[in-house]
Amino acid sequence: MRILFVCTGNTCRSPMAEAILTARNLTGIEARSAGIYAGRTPLSQNAHTVLTQQQISFTHTSKPLDTEDMLWAEVILTMTNSHKMTLLQAYPEAATKLYTLKEFTEGSAEDISDPYGGPLKLYEDTFQELKALIDKLIVKVT
Repeated sequence: MRILFVCTGNTCRSPMAEAILTARNLTGIEARSAGIYAGRTPLSQNAHTVLTQQQISFTHTSKPLDTEDMLWAEVILTMTNSHKMTLLQAYPEAATKLYTLKEFTEGSAEDISDPYGGPLKLYEDTFQELKALIDKLIVKVT
């Protein structure tokens, strides 16, 4: 299964989700990430620090979401409802494979808050939240 994680700038949440899932090294599961308003910048320093602390090796440069990503993905998981609505407007044909991460894993309408610019503790909390959701995602898709 090809899973695409989407957030705003593709420097914190979606790449951490991609890194967590990719680190599991599951047969038949591929992960990518992209940002709705991404440039081409490195992973945020705090996100890199948290991944390193968790012994997850991950090299990343942010990537703007494009049509190729949308076509590649079998499931598209956004970090917020706002991201989901933005994608639905731009790619209405993706409606059947587009969810927020919490909606897909928990049936929840809650967003995953953006740690961008915050202290390391906020990134650690976001990592733990994403890790728990990725665990639920794996159960659901395997």
